Amino acid sequence: MRRDVEQLRYWLGFNLVRGIGPARIRRLLDHFGELGAAWEAGAAELQQAGLDRRSVDNLLKARSQIDLDLVLERVERAGAQVLTWESPEYPRNLLNVAAPPPVLFVKGTLKPEDEWAVALVGTRRATAYGREVTRELATRLAASGVTVVSGLARGIDAVAHRAALEAGGRTIAVLGCGVDQVYPPEHRELAEAITRSGALVSDYPIGEPPDAANFPPRNRIISGLSRGVVIVEAGADSGALITADFAAEQGREVFAVPGNINQRSSVGPNKLIQQGAHMVLSAADILEELNLTLVNEYSEARAALPADATEQRVLEKLSAGPTHIDDLGVQLALPIAQLSGTLALMELKGLVRQIGGMNYVIAREARAVYTVE
Repeated sequence: MRRDVEQLRYWLGFNLVRGIGPARIRRLLDHFGELGAAWEAGAAELQQAGLDRRSVDNLLKARSQIDLDLVLERVERAGAQVLTWESPEYPRNLLNVAAPPPVLFVKGTLKPEDEWAVALVGTRRATAYGREVTRELATRLAASGVTVVSGLARGIDAVAHRAALEAGGRTIAVLGCGVDQVYPPEHRELAEAITRSGALVSDYPIGEPPDAANFPPRNRIISGLSRGVVIVEAGADSGALITADFAAEQGREVFAVPGNINQRSSVGPNKLIQQGAHMVLSAADILEELNLTLVNEYSEARAALPADATEQRVLEKLSAGPTHIDDLGVQLALPIAQLSGTLALMELKGLVRQIGGMNYVIAREARAVYTVE
């Protein structure tokens, strides 16, 4: 068995162990170097690695019950791909949030350009107004080269996916069940279409049925995959507002579509706007705020080699620690307007990241593309 496949079995195994999430997986990797060694370790060494007694007991019990080869076989039968933190294809946006899922299951295809993604979410009980606004936003975003992310639910989500597909764009659906399951069942045909022009994504194991408790946590993946989250319609207790909360925690931009103050489905977005979310009157508001107006023009810029002299100089000054654009401008003796434009293009290329407050860091992938002293 190839080493990469062998190690993948252990990632799948840990994904089935109750109580071992991203933080504990990180401790195990730091201690053992690979999950295979952690899977085979004894109780004492697992505790030395940072697992508490309950987690150790859960692991030992799972280890005696789980057939890793069978788990891998189920994935293959489902036609799914498994991505881990170590996979080059793991979505960069999601990998950069705190505690990303260690394992992702994918049906369809994730592409580098999916980094330019925006989530459109909202109530399952959408009004005619909400549906029309969602259709307009998703169509324009998709036509601009932006990947539309949503949750395959009834209402706003389904409209967003369909509009993106009809516009010839890409769309990603994040599920609260295994990617071999479809919920709601009437969206089976829609799900199949998404796999042809995007992907179904979940961190739940193959065979995991839909459950009400699964849907709120999956919203962190919707926001994590996206550069910004747009709430179209949402009641006061809508799950879409959970997505907005995750987006804010992850440093993503939150957008909201204003609505009738007497309409229950507009309570959520109107409240978000009142609290400081970006008000959306057209797709241009989203594209401009997220510097996505030129995605189509720059869709091949990521692979452009070599960098021009200005980009090279910027990379030489950046590190993993944040540098403010003003300080960078002083160091490089460049006008802020020129530097801002260069940084925007470099962000689209995946070479730098803005981490808030006009502070920038070099993306870890940059060193694999450019020679930086």
